[in-house]
Amino acid sequence: MTTALVMTASLALTPAATTTTTTTATAAAKPNLRACYDGKCKLTLTKSVSFRISPRFGITRLAISFTGSTVRVKGTGPGVMSQALLGRGSSGSVNGIQVRIVKLSSSKAVLRLTTRR
Repeated sequence: MTTALVMTASLALTPAATTTTTTTATAAAKPNLRACYDGKCKLTLTKSVSFRISPRFGITRLAISFTGSTVRVKGTGPGVMSQALLGRGSSGSVNGIQVRIVKLSSSKAVLRLTTRR
């Protein structure tokens, strides 16, 4: 009877430890979008994102999506929209925010944002 209790306790602990590890790994993989508010950051994306940016650029939000061959950067604000469609290895800008593609695949995009103003 003691053996059965030990096995049950051991099984109950294993899934909890796995869940904690998975959650921590997922949280660590999220890009720090708040760091991009001033238009300067490096992003590693695994899915489309949208985040707030300083209104000094004339837009207040950037939305970034990608495929294996293109990156779409769309800037929006009250009554305004500006966008750039970038090919692999290229760079472009949206309202003073320069976007350079560092690496691009169908599952991941690494981008460098800098300001032109």
